[in-house]
Order: sequence, then C-alpha cells, then structure tokens
Amino acid sequence: MHSVDALLQYMQQHDLDAFFLAKKPNVRYISGYTGDDSYLLITKDRFFFLTDPRYTEQVAQECPDYEIVLWKNYGSIGECVADLAQQQHLQSIGFEADALSYLFYSQLEKNVKAQLVATTDVVETFRSIKTPQEIEYLRAACEISCRAFEHILEDIRVGVTEKELAAKLAAYMVMEGADTQPYGNILISGARTSLLHGIPSSKAIEYGDFVLMDFGCQFNGYLSDMTRTVVVGRASQKQREVYELEKQMLEDSLDKMKAGVPLRDVFDASVQAVKGTEYEQYIYTGIGHGIGMFVHEIPFMGPNSTDILQENSVRTIEPGIYIPNWGGVRIEDQILITKDGYENMISTTHELIEL
Repeated sequence: MHSVDALLQYMQQHDLDAFFLAKKPNVRYISGYTGDDSYLLITKDRFFFLTDPRYTEQVAQECPDYEIVLWKNYGSIGECVADLAQQQHLQSIGFEADALSYLFYSQLEKNVKAQLVATTDVVETFRSIKTPQEIEYLRAACEISCRAFEHILEDIRVGVTEKELAAKLAAYMVMEGADTQPYGNILISGARTSLLHGIPSSKAIEYGDFVLMDFGCQFNGYLSDMTRTVVVGRASQKQREVYELEKQMLEDSLDKMKAGVPLRDVFDASVQAVKGTEYEQYIYTGIGHGIGMFVHEIPFMGPNSTDILQENSVRTIEPGIYIPNWGGVRIEDQILITKDGYENMISTTHELIEL
C-alpha cells in the first residue's frame, strides 16, 4: 500500500527527475507517515523526507527508507528543495499545483533552478483504486460509524442541542475504535436540515424535527462517510413523503452501481423518482464522491461526470432533497464497487426512524 512505484513510473513516463509532495494524505499514502509537518521529494533513486525536529523520531520509525532533511535549517521549504535539487542535479520537478499557496510556490519559483512542472490528481488517481488492506480499513471505519449511530439514537430527544449531540457522536466513534483525529461532522435539526453542509449550533431539538447526521470517522487513516435523517416524534405527512422520495432516489442509484457503469448514468437514475414532482427543484446535483484517506476524493458524481465506476473503488452515494426554510433529507451510504455490483459498507437501515 505504501509504495512509490506508481509515482516513479509516472515520473519516468513524464520525463520528471523528481516529484515534490505537500498534501498530507498523499504523503501518507506514498510513505506511510502518520504525523504532521511532512513533505516528500522523490527522485529516481533517493527519497527525501522534509520535516522539522519534532518529528524526526516518528519519521525514522515509520519511514526507514527515507532520508530525513530538516527544512527549517534552510529558512524555508523552497530553499530546502532548491538545495536538494542542486545537489541531485535535478532538471525537472513535478509538484501538486492545487496544494501550494502563492507564498509557498513563490519560494519554490524564486529558489529552485530546475523546471517546475504543475500537476493535479497524480497520486489521487493511484489512490482511487483501493488495495485489499485499504478496503479492510474503510470497512472497519464504516462499522464503527454504524455502531456510533446506534448509540446516538438513544441521546436524541427534545431539549438537547445540536452541539451536544455532535460532541457525543464524535466521542462514541472514538470509543468504538476510531482514530482520535475526527473530521467535521454535520448534525443539524428542524428547518436547518436544508443546509447541505450546516454546522452544529446551539439550537435545541424540538418535537417534530428532522435530525440530519452526516458523519464519519477515521480508522488507520481511512475514512467513513454516512448520512441518516431521523424524526423526533411522529413524522408529518410531508416529512414522510419527502423521506420516501429520497429513499427511492438512493435505492435507484444503488441499482445502477457496478464496475463499468458511467457515473452520469447513476446520476440519471437518482433523479427519476423526483422527475415532474414539486421537489425536483430542490435536489443537489453532486450525489457522491470517492473516499479513502480524504473525505472528498475523485471522481465526483453528477450530471457532467465523464468517469466510469471502477472495480475496487470506494465511493459515497448521497442524493438529497433540500427545501429552504422547511428542511431536508439525505441518506448516504459508502459503497465498494465490485465487478458485478457493489458491497454496501453501511449496514444501518434506509427506513425512516421515528424517535
């Protein structure tokens, strides 16, 4: 899993003497390093790990094949890379164009004499097809989230705030075995559930509220991502109608998912249930994404997607209906694409839960 072979092959194909990595998930994927302050400079025959003295012991333990370079000794990372490029007689260096700030790039451009070659999604493309070990980690993260969901259902009641519930949900995931580096979880209620990425607030849960939970955890660096929408008390007729439409959108999408199917076809299937209804105007066209070490990975799924579903890719499927000032419903599963179909890593029911 932690191999530079694919990157070295890419460098050879594109006539690059080196590749500079700054994105934390990509550094982890290539090197196996799990800490902070980490940059890689990969050449054809030497692997340099740029960090600061706080992490040298950890790098030595986790990345024995890498040469540790303390970039702060140079003043800036740009100057550090420039010195290494000069020492190694590098003529061309690939870098992640979407990862560097203007200041960071300016340092490189000012100091590095080699040609700087902008790239996007190089390592992300390698990451999009999962190894058996990665699939196991992703499956474990999903199982942890599903267990945490069962716990949080017992805490959702009138009077408790969104923030309290969000904090408890994060704690349940850690207690169930997640890494202690949670990422932002969404837990919103009532009319606020129409906010696609609403932030938990001090709002108290009220009787009749939808409570939408879009959450996940990290297990050995790999992420889960699931959404469930429940009702506190008895659902109204409109809540039930919207929920059933959304559930149909999800299940129609799942029916299309197997290796070789264009992502656009899955999107087309997702909208059939709401075509011609008053709710068609309230859908969001981004209905899923890849997932692994980062929560939103390529390829993204929508009406303009040009990719096809690949065997052993893992992705979310999450159509939704969002009605401003009323509320929204989203159900999201995490799916392993197989040759003949899919495995749903989320075991929690699609049925409407009334608390």
